[in-house]
This record gives sequence, structure tokens and C-alpha cells, in this order.
Amino acid sequence: MKIDLQLNGRPDQAVLRATELIACGADGLFTFEGAHDVFLPLTLASTAAEPVDLMTNVAIALPRSPVHLAHAAYDLHLLSRGRFRLGLGSQTRAHIDKRYGGQWSRPAARMRETVLAIRAILGSWQNGTPLRFEGEFTRHTLMPPTFDPGPNPFGLPQICLGALGPIMTRTAAEVADGLLVMPFNSTRHFAERTRPAIEEGLARAGRDAAELAIYPQVIVAMGRTPSELAAAAVGARRLLAFYGSTPAYRPVLEVEGWGKLQPELNALSKYGRVTAMTELIDERMLRTLAVYGTPEECAAEIVTRFGAVADRICCYFPGYDPADTHVRDLVAELQAA
Repeated sequence: MKIDLQLNGRPDQAVLRATELIACGADGLFTFEGAHDVFLPLTLASTAAEPVDLMTNVAIALPRSPVHLAHAAYDLHLLSRGRFRLGLGSQTRAHIDKRYGGQWSRPAARMRETVLAIRAILGSWQNGTPLRFEGEFTRHTLMPPTFDPGPNPFGLPQICLGALGPIMTRTAAEVADGLLVMPFNSTRHFAERTRPAIEEGLARAGRDAAELAIYPQVIVAMGRTPSELAAAAVGARRLLAFYGSTPAYRPVLEVEGWGKLQPELNALSKYGRVTAMTELIDERMLRTLAVYGTPEECAAEIVTRFGAVADRICCYFPGYDPADTHVRDLVAELQAA
């Protein structure tokens, strides 16, 4: 099993941290679109001495043009010598409307069309064919030679789609090269909701299961001493509380019998009561929605949950910084699985 680790979004730290994570044995690095640009740290990390896979996890697609995304994917695939995967996500309505100033409607249909448009643009450059993409939400029919980079010597990058609900998951299975399974998840939700949606999407598109890579993402609360485990647990519980406050994530809680917790978390979030939100995430929730324990215990739990369906895992260490020795041990355990 391969393991991808999150690269800190700060561009001034990207090269150093990438080098450290590669030294821990990471097979790949990914960025999250948070307080910093999602592409720039990967551009800097591509200059690291050791080659490593790179991925946006995720770039928010709806406010961006497919042409912008195609250019970024092409250039990062070139810089990384064929090691880049373009991970895309839709975000939620409030963020698209109020933070990005974009347009929100029928997110799954828009994401489907975005994937197809990017693929058409990249294919036009790669094959030297006229660009003719006319969809419901976007159209691309002009690509003068000045703006055409020509064939990428490393081929076309994979396009992956982040999903949680059944409609977006089904869409990813229909059109994407890979499914990024959202980190706010559980074994039961993955089995009862995610896998059936994957199978339905593949069947609709007439695709074989081998045509869709599955990349689970896992929140890891890891340590060896009581103080390390306590700090890791607080960071993980805080992120779980944030996810749980969002209505879109309620189905995960409902599957586990915790559906009533979502509106309570949401109400607290409106008043910025982060500590109260975090306290609502008990140890059972922590162990169900994240993985918790020593590096060896976390690795064993990850393999139990996803070893049968995934050949690589994306790990988050939210709100705390595990010792690099612990990260190295986790990576070694997973790679040996």
C-alpha cells in the first residue's frame, strides 16, 4: 500500500517540508485548498531532489475555468515528470456563493462537465485536434496555436474527483480516473453508501472496476505517549466537529446513529464555540470516524478499513504535528501491508 501525506500549504515552507516528508518514505504529497493556493506548493515541491507523486486534494473546481485547471494540470504534470494527479472538489454552496463569489447549481452535473471539459482540452493539446467542447455550463471552441502548449511528453494526468454523497460518488465513478473518498467517513458508511454508489456509477458508464482508482483519505490521530495521543485526539476531534457541523456530512453521522448531533454542532458553529463542538466528539466517534493510536495501531486500522479496495491512502494529521519518526513508522507499516 502506498501513502500520500499532506504538504503544508505555506509556499515558503514547501520545499523543506516536501524534502522531510519524502525522507519519511512518502510515496506522494498532496495539498488542501485552505489558507494558501493549492497549486503553488506543489510547483515548488516538484523541484525536490527525490521524485514523488503530487496531487491537489482538492482544487475547488466550480469557481475556476476548465482552461485554467487544464493549464495548471499540464504544467505540474510536466514539472513532476508525469507524477501529477489533478484532484477536484465541488465544496459546499455557502463557500461557492459567499467565499468564492461563484455560481452554485446542480454540483454533480457541473463537476461531471468540468472533468469532461478538462479532458477535452488536454486531449486537444495532446492530439493536435480542434477543440470542440459544448456543454450545458461551459463551452470551449477556440484554441489558437499561441495558447496551445502541444503534447505533454509525459502523457495526460489523471483527473480525480472528491465525493461523499451518492450522487457525486456515482458521478466520479462514471467519469473520473480516481475517487477521493472524503476523510469524514466510517467503515459502515463506506460499505453501505459509498461502495454501492461506485458500483452504480461504473455500471451506468459501462466501466470496469479497474478503470477507477479509489483513494481513501483518513484522519489520523497518532502518538506514542499519553501527551502525544491527547494532542492528536484534540486536533482530530476539532476537525471532526467542523465536518460534522456541515449539513452535507450528516449522512455519515446518520449511518452511525448520530444524526441528531449534526444540528447541534451546526448551531454551536454559528457562535464560534469551537471548544464546545470539540467536546461533543467522544472517543467512540473519534475511533469510528478517524483512526487513533500508535503508528502501528493506526496502520492496522487503515488496512482493515481499506486494504481490500485501495492501493494508496491519503493521511491527514489535523491540528497537531506528529514526530517525523512516527510518520516514518506509519508509512513503513502501510507500505509493508
